[in-house]
Amino acid sequence: MILDRIQGPNDVQKLNAFEREKLAREIRSFLIEKLSKTGGHLASNLGVVELTIALHSICDLPRDQIIWDVGHQSYTHKILTGRKEEFDGLRTRGGLAGFPKREESDCDVFGTGHSSTSISAGLGLAVARELKGEDYKVFSVIGDGAMTGGMVYEALNNAAEFKKNFVIILNDNNMSISRNVGGLSMNLARMRTSENYKNFKSGMQSSLEKIPVYGNRIVDRMRKTKEGIKQLVIPGMMFEQMGIMYLGPIDGNDIEGMRQIFLEATRIEGPVIVHVLTTKGRGFAPAERHPAKFHGTAPYDVATGLPLKNAATTYTDIFSTVMRKMGERNDRLLALTAAMETGTGLVRFHNRYPDRFFDVGIAEQHAVTFAAGLASQGLIPVFAVYSSFLQRAYDQILHDVAIQNLHVVFAIDRAGLVGADGETHQGIFDLSYLSSIPNMTILAPKNKWELSDMLKWAIATEGPVAIRYPRGAAFDGLEDFREPIRKGKAEQIYPFAESKATKILLAPIGSMVERALFLRKLLLREGYNVALVNMRFVKPFDEALLAAYAGQADLIVPMEENVLSGGFGEHVETFLRGIGYRGKLHLAGFADHFIPHGSVEALMEEEGLTAERICSAIVSLLESEE
Repeated sequence: MILDRIQGPNDVQKLNAFEREKLAREIRSFLIEKLSKTGGHLASNLGVVELTIALHSICDLPRDQIIWDVGHQSYTHKILTGRKEEFDGLRTRGGLAGFPKREESDCDVFGTGHSSTSISAGLGLAVARELKGEDYKVFSVIGDGAMTGGMVYEALNNAAEFKKNFVIILNDNNMSISRNVGGLSMNLARMRTSENYKNFKSGMQSSLEKIPVYGNRIVDRMRKTKEGIKQLVIPGMMFEQMGIMYLGPIDGNDIEGMRQIFLEATRIEGPVIVHVLTTKGRGFAPAERHPAKFHGTAPYDVATGLPLKNAATTYTDIFSTVMRKMGERNDRLLALTAAMETGTGLVRFHNRYPDRFFDVGIAEQHAVTFAAGLASQGLIPVFAVYSSFLQRAYDQILHDVAIQNLHVVFAIDRAGLVGADGETHQGIFDLSYLSSIPNMTILAPKNKWELSDMLKWAIATEGPVAIRYPRGAAFDGLEDFREPIRKGKAEQIYPFAESKATKILLAPIGSMVERALFLRKLLLREGYNVALVNMRFVKPFDEALLAAYAGQADLIVPMEENVLSGGFGEHVETFLRGIGYRGKLHLAGFADHFIPHGSVEALMEEEGLTAERICSAIVSLLESEE
């Protein structure tokens, strides 16, 4: 196999054209087989196999530098830089990351995980190269989806002022390519980058300007005519008008054609965009037919593409059902997403109420202010978004929604640990960054029924409301505990028993209620008297109930799937100390660091947040102070 000859960076340069084509087929088969066992980002990676091979074949790595926007399409890059043998542990704790990581390889020059950042980062690398007097190529690879993010245009505007080479590869997997378009654009690209063409343009202008009286008029007329023709013939005029040369579109399956254009692009003085047309999921029919389903996939059957395990009902499923039903009851209800219609569960709402559904692209900042505008006119926008993506719009939440106290509902999916996607996707900061904002109401459900009740309550209330819920199967315990939602009021699950034993109050929020149930059993076995309260609200939390328990409890344990810094537990601690509580406190949450990729349970164990680990910490705390 050709793939066996790829042991480290730049080995692909030893291959001829025929071998490069064969390598592409082998890598595609390798990815389909490996990801069927580990899961991961399949469709995006299948789409860029040839593009990555072409790029690596003209680069000297790690000297030359490639930045992958988002980075979920970097699997072929990892294979070509000597990490093929690590794919059995893809996205597991201590194994290969699903995104570029600087500590993993010198060839991962910039860590990514969120969209629309690669042009800004690449420009930074290119400017640093010039300031340091060094000589290497810089490529930023960005998808057409990421081009919907406003940060891209801030970067392009800045890049237009840069006078040295910087290559942006636009990986466009949302278009088909025809021979006529591809052939014409390839010829245009070659002609416009050739020295003869450049010399012809400058020579013609110089000669015409020497003609008495009429010369300058002819030049001006030609300039106007040329721009008009270019508007009709060249599809990248938006970039050209910004001062960035455009080449393409070119066939993303043609390795040799891409190699030639990439090399031509590196000879241009100034920034250049190379537009490459690829097919998401290429080579695996199920992924080509349903690329969204194979964006981030669980293990699957290679023959059929079907998942190996039947999916349980998730919190996203519950959100999807309630939104569809509430859409029938309230024609002021709107649904917004930032390019995550499937992931956030809004497909059914979109299909049923297309005029009330808005996908704004990868533009969380715009989504929040757009929602604020809608809310200012009496409509009820629900913005469904992943926790780690919402943090990109902090200023808009504060400035455009909260200051005006507008009724925008934030449905925050993937809150808490998400596991395999790692640091860039762990949703462990939202309680901290949202609870710092005045006027914000924050809830978290204990189970699937409570999410339904909370969403209905949030739609019917006033002001900004955030409901955060985790990824994965929805907890279906505690079905009989379904008190009506009242603002700022907790729900008592188990009170203290009549006992003289040391009294411990467990005060979990959201997903930690399920864990607290098991923790309570462990503590009861240890001989403690344990009460359990479902706090429901992070802000405002139930001060009256906590104050009442503070007069009884020897130890209070706030529990959250969030960082402790600025989180729920710290707010509870501040309140309790403020009212004179003299008992003990144990804050259960994540320490002040980023959490890597791995399974959720393995990470919870490592972070000390399993029921067993929390129980051990509580027992040690109480015994040490007896």
